[in-house]
Amino acid sequence: MPDRFAEPLPVREWPPGGFRFPEKPRPRATRLHLILFLATVATTITAGAIQRGVNPLETPHLLYRGIPFSFTLLLILGTHEMGHYLASRRHRLDVTLPYFLPAPPFPFIVGTFGAFIRIRSPIQDKRALLDVGCAGPLTGVAVSIPVLVVGLRLSQIKPLAPDFGGALILGEPLLFKFLSYLVIGPLAADQAVILHPVAFAGWIGLLVTTLNLLPVGQLDGGHVAYALFPRHHRLISLGCLAALVVIGLIAWYGWLVWAMLLSILGFKHPPPYLDWVPLDARRKFLGVMTVVVFLLTFSPAPFVLK
Repeated sequence: MPDRFAEPLPVREWPPGGFRFPEKPRPRATRLHLILFLATVATTITAGAIQRGVNPLETPHLLYRGIPFSFTLLLILGTHEMGHYLASRRHRLDVTLPYFLPAPPFPFIVGTFGAFIRIRSPIQDKRALLDVGCAGPLTGVAVSIPVLVVGLRLSQIKPLAPDFGGALILGEPLLFKFLSYLVIGPLAADQAVILHPVAFAGWIGLLVTTLNLLPVGQLDGGHVAYALFPRHHRLISLGCLAALVVIGLIAWYGWLVWAMLLSILGFKHPPPYLDWVPLDARRKFLGVMTVVVFLLTFSPAPFVLK
């Protein structure tokens, strides 16, 4: 999820008057991180159980049925945030452990609002900016792919009912279509795939990836866009917001909400400390691959009610 920037740490200079390095971060209490994580475990297990038809109030002893969904979803989210965390630590940034955000299992069918980290020190250059920005989405999607493969194998193929209607249909980004074709094969016009909770968690992993890779402001995609095209970041952000409005009016109204939220959060990006340091060839390739991942995981209509 998007990182949060705070005031820079106290710094020291070496040599005097030269480059300024952040002080070594002080250990912080992890109690809040643990409490939020455990709360998210509880809400995602409950959400997973509800997906399996369990009534938590009437049959609480059946909540264990939500564990597969909870485990796979938190594995994807945790891997995403730890990708950011490890990349930040590699560049000697002061960064917090992930904050997991629980959500009511109903009506929020996934039981979580996601997770985020906080970077408390300024990012030195575009190389560090790109590493931190792409590490989360790339590691997250790398876990989502095998999760989807396993989940699709556990899913069921059923014929559509004659009175089919009122069902929630999930959008199919290109990567999901490709994996579904490999695992399940082509479907007849009167067939539908009933996703296993593990497959649903993998699908959410793709959605989380694409939301974070929107090239706006200080989202992960905004970091990558600034690192690749620093002079055009503002134009890219505004263009993305305009595209979300158009797609929202045509395909899914949820994109209008996202466009509004991102406009409130801001579409500008602060320059890194050493903005003049260029990207090397490897990081340019990594940035292009991240853009490709965004295109493969994007769905114009993630949710459709029929």
